[in-house]
Amino acid sequence: MTSSHTLAREEPEHLTQAARRQVQVDPLAALRAPGDPPWDVYLTGTVFLDIIFTGLDSAPVRGTESWARGMGSSPGGVANMAAALARLGLRTALAAAFGDDHYGEYCWDALERGEGIDLSASRTVPGWHSPVTVSMAYEGERTMVSHGHEPPPQAVFGPDGGPARPPRARAAVASLTPGRGAPWIAEAARAGTRIFADVGWDDTGAWDLAGLPDLEHCEAFLPNAEEARRYTGADCPRAAAHALTECVPVAVVTLGEEGAYAVDRRTGEAAEVPAIAVEALDPTGAGDVFVAGFVTGSLAGWPLADRLAFAGLTAALSVQEFGGSLSAPGWSEIGAWWRKVQSLPGQDPMALARYAFLEDLVPRRLDRPWPLRRAVPTIGFGRSA
Repeated sequence: MTSSHTLAREEPEHLTQAARRQVQVDPLAALRAPGDPPWDVYLTGTVFLDIIFTGLDSAPVRGTESWARGMGSSPGGVANMAAALARLGLRTALAAAFGDDHYGEYCWDALERGEGIDLSASRTVPGWHSPVTVSMAYEGERTMVSHGHEPPPQAVFGPDGGPARPPRARAAVASLTPGRGAPWIAEAARAGTRIFADVGWDDTGAWDLAGLPDLEHCEAFLPNAEEARRYTGADCPRAAAHALTECVPVAVVTLGEEGAYAVDRRTGEAAEVPAIAVEALDPTGAGDVFVAGFVTGSLAGWPLADRLAFAGLTAALSVQEFGGSLSAPGWSEIGAWWRKVQSLPGQDPMALARYAFLEDLVPRRLDRPWPLRRAVPTIGFGRSA
């Protein structure tokens, strides 16, 4: 399974007719011009097959059998963010390894044909089985069990996990690894790509910002509250956000049920937006969807508070659906939420005003119902089904 696309094309061919029908809004339409990069966002990382169980009454207990009331399967890992970006109308390119097993074929097909993501920089690795994660959601949290092996680097990408030359793109999203740099990040930044970064838990316990050498190439850093506190030593996550702007222009700290807080060192602007209260079915991938929403607003040039509100909204909508990548909302879901929330009695006018910027963005006609469950409890039905 290979792709016939080439990274040299100025007009990407990854937007299939199906994908074009899905993308009802181009948030960058007013900014597009001849000579622009062919892709809006570039990503690289590991694609997992996610199998998600929901509707568990409690955590599984050793020696017993637990039954889940719901189940879904979907591409996971870096696919969560790639699908979220594509559904928001951004031209998205992904470099990843795919196994030549049925899991890998399903994930490739779901991302390329189903979501319109360009996989020119991705490769199928013969004899390598796809990584798998089983996620169990209960009490608003999740427990995961994963299995996988690193693909042979020489058969896929460079030693840092990225391509020898990253494609030309407006932005890239990087997941920073404590204690290790990725040369593709610096190269992309030098070429004018705007780098947005998150970070995983520091298993070394060092929590040293000097251990994130690629942070100097980033425009924005988006840790959660606990990560921000540990990296800065600040007691308050809001103070931590301000401290992080000594290393990166824009710091965004997610605050869980409290929402998110952001600071832009370049403008002196700060913003805080409360979380939207929803009944969470599956939190898998919500953090990735948040980042995708923030990147979309940033590339579109929205004010900081609008970017933060939009990121929180997309994340909130995603947790109401099964599956990480397939739960990411598109513009139909965003538009349906905006129309519905305005029609509900007793709404706080100030709260509605926070999302008034959506009025000129969402499609006038909604071609899909909402809410819509899209992850299915199998690896994939035959195309004739």
